[in-house]
Amino acid sequence: MDRLTSMAVFVKASEVGSFAAAAEAMGMSPQMVAKHVVFLEDRLGTTLLHRTTRRQSLTDVGRAYYDRCKLVLAEAEAAETLAQDMRSLPSGVLRVNAPMTFGAFSLAPFVTRYLRRYPQMQIDLTLNDRFVDPLEEGFEVMVRIGEVEDTSLVAHALAPYRLIACASPDYLAKRGTPRTPSEFQHHDCLAYAYWSPSIPCRWQFTRAGQVEEIQATGRIRSNDWKTLLHAAVEGYGITLGPEGVLSGEIAAGRLVRVLPDYEGPSRPMHVLYPAGRRPTVKVKSFVDAIVDEFGLK
Repeated sequence: MDRLTSMAVFVKASEVGSFAAAAEAMGMSPQMVAKHVVFLEDRLGTTLLHRTTRRQSLTDVGRAYYDRCKLVLAEAEAAETLAQDMRSLPSGVLRVNAPMTFGAFSLAPFVTRYLRRYPQMQIDLTLNDRFVDPLEEGFEVMVRIGEVEDTSLVAHALAPYRLIACASPDYLAKRGTPRTPSEFQHHDCLAYAYWSPSIPCRWQFTRAGQVEEIQATGRIRSNDWKTLLHAAVEGYGITLGPEGVLSGEIAAGRLVRVLPDYEGPSRPMHVLYPAGRRPTVKVKSFVDAIVDEFGLK
């Protein structure tokens, strides 16, 4: 028999005063209660309970053993609770990969809030715009912008990654406000250089189902969108950037949206983790929190 179960039966029988009452409380027969108590007595080589047809009472050894059993059972329950808490509360190191701009401006503040909520967690966040293989590079969670065709990944849709055009009030006061995409040819555009400076940067805008594409040219081009944002705020041109970031600059009055009647480029965005295995508590917790924060509303 399992010793902890026998201890629990013995404690219950001692507390309720009879095998029959213990049996009813624990959902077993009185005969099984007796077997558990006898098992302990045989193991210890002594009598724990004096039993007659009318009453039972603890022996001196039984009373001391009862006290110790209660401590042992309490510790066992505490150990199980701790194990369950560790399964239910995320802990450990989580390796996350995300695109540069979204990661720096949106995901980083989210990560600090997440860590404040789960103090046993650690986040190893890597930001880059290249394709990564999660199994080869050891990432447990990824955020990707664009379509997901990899069937080895479980994907949860987030709100689309929308881009809008903005410029500073000073720039627009000096150079005028473009009313159509074609008028951008008369302005300095702060273009994001994805790979090579030799590759033209094209911006697309849509209105009433009609798509207009222009080539963005200007005095500043960078593969770091923070640089472009700084230049836009300082009045060096029109930038095309993530709506989630620029909305704060617009609200603060540092930037003004250009072409508000047009929709800028929009791409799907997902949070992903490797398929084929049940996600750990830390992965599930982080993914659920991202979907709650950045998911479709």
